[in-house]
This record gives sequence, C-alpha cells and structure tokens, in this order.
Amino acid sequence: MNSLQILLALFACPFLPLHAASVSDLTYSTTGGGVTITDCDEDANGELVIPNTIEGKPITRIGFGAFYLCTSLTNITISTSVTSIEGGAFSGCISLTSLTIPDGLTSIGSNAFGSCTSLTSISIPDSVTNIGDRAFFSCSSLTSFTIPESVTSILEGTFANCNNLTSITIPDGVTSIAEYAFFRCDSLTKITLPDSLTSIEEGAFIFCTSLTTITIPNSVIGIEKGAFQTCRSLKSITIPDSVTSIGNYAFADCTSLTSITIPNSVTGTGKEAFFGCSSLTTATFLGNAPKIANDAFEGSSPTIYREADAKGWGETLAGRPVKLRTEKP
Repeated sequence: MNSLQILLALFACPFLPLHAASVSDLTYSTTGGGVTITDCDEDANGELVIPNTIEGKPITRIGFGAFYLCTSLTNITISTSVTSIEGGAFSGCISLTSLTIPDGLTSIGSNAFGSCTSLTSISIPDSVTNIGDRAFFSCSSLTSFTIPESVTSILEGTFANCNNLTSITIPDGVTSIAEYAFFRCDSLTKITLPDSLTSIEEGAFIFCTSLTTITIPNSVIGIEKGAFQTCRSLKSITIPDSVTSIGNYAFADCTSLTSITIPNSVTGTGKEAFFGCSSLTTATFLGNAPKIANDAFEGSSPTIYREADAKGWGETLAGRPVKLRTEKP
C-alpha cells in the first residue's frame, strides 16, 4: 500500500458507520434462572429492543453500568420481565431521547440515567418504590417528571442539574427531600410539596433561580442548611407552625423575597439564614423571641415586628430595631 492509500484509509476510518443495535450487542449473565444484562457494545446505534428472554430465561435486571457510554443509542425498549435497573445502567447515553419502562419495575439505581442529556421525558410506573440518588443527574433536556405514588423519598441529587425541568409532581407519601435533590433546576418555576413531607434537607432547592413561590406543608419540622439558597425569583414563602428551626443560609441570596412571617414554633435560625435578601423589607415574628443568629439578616434591612404580649424581646434583634405589630401580617 502506497503512502496515499494509507492516508486515505486513515481519514476514512472515523466515518465508518456504526452498526445498528441488536440483541447480539448484549453481554449477559444468568443467576437463579434469571438473566442480567451486564454490558452492551458501545458502537451499537439507533433503537434497541431488549427481549423478554434470552436462551429461554427471563431478563430480570439491567446490570450496573450495562449501557454506560453507549452514546449512539437513541431509543431503548425494556422488556416487561425486568424488575430492576441498577446503578449507572444508562449513564452517559447522550443520544438517548426516549426509553420505554415496563410495569413491574420496582427499583431504579443510583445515577441510572445520569447525563442522559437528550432524554426529554420518561414515564416511571407506579410499581417503582425506590429511585436512587442522582438517578436523573444532569438530564438537561428533561422538561417534566411525575414521581410515582409508591415512592416515599427523593434522594440526594436525584434531579440535580436538570436545568430545563419546568414542572414536577411530588405525590402524597413522600416524606423527605434529600440534599441537593433539585440543585440547579433553574427552569423550575413552581413546585407543590405534599402534606406527608417532614424534612427539606440541605441545599434541596439551592440555585432554583426561577422558583417564584412555595408553600411548605404543615408537616415539615425543619428547613435545613441552604435549602432555598439563591432562589433569586422567590417572592413569597409560607412557613407553617410545624417548623421549629431554620438552618444556616436557608434563604440566603433570595434577592426577590420581600417579606417573611416566622411562626411561634420556630425557636431559632442558623447563621446568615436570610443573608443577602436585599429586597426583604419586613420580618414578622408571631411569638416569643427566638434565638436568631446575629448575622441572620446580614446584607438585608428588614423592619422586624413582634407581638405585644410575646416574651423575651428586647429593643433589637440581630442588630435590627424591633417594632410592635399592630395588624396581622
């Protein structure tokens, strides 16, 4: 082969077509009469239909990282026999636009669909009881999502960096929203929290910069560190009587927040809880003087109001003058 032929061959190689996806691309193992898909040829492209059986045995699991970095698969139909999608199963499938998940699936593992950046929608059946942490991390084209009623907790970073997510339905039954669950979901404008919710963990909605309003249900006990930090479009928030503590930086840098009412149940706030809330003009406390960090209102200048018969008050709170409340907030 002369030098020109070698050069042409080198240039031609990158443009060779990938082969269409088929069952022959799959690697699998058999345990206890069921089949687990363990790997897939990364060169497979287009649509893949996973069958119900291989060698006469039902496919029950999509194994850990089975389709990791299969960047040319565009559509996958999962067989009805599958009950579990394990961690990282479809992580990095950047061309995947749609996925058919069968009824009967019970669990979705950690980072199962992480960085599936072309996935626009996905339907999760009610049979699913567990969605792992970071399951949909950086699914940047995902616009809406309905969490099935069988799920009771939203784990760490589940929807982090889903920056085109505009709406999400959280069902009754969910009791906790974990750390950074909706981190940088900056297209999310509103969210309804269920009455079953008891905890909003650290940074749960941090950098949800389009969120305008939120009502915290009367079942939540604590609003943890940075829970709503940098929600810069948040104009109003209702804190119920069930809440006893507001963590460090909980509402820091909520620059559109104009007023807030703190119920008698709140015994204290962490440091810089309302730091940088530059539009905050009033903060009304409905009970006895709570333990407020000295820098709770750093970077904001609200007028602080209290009730006339409340106890433990002085002339100032966190360095701000205190006035008697003469009418309902």
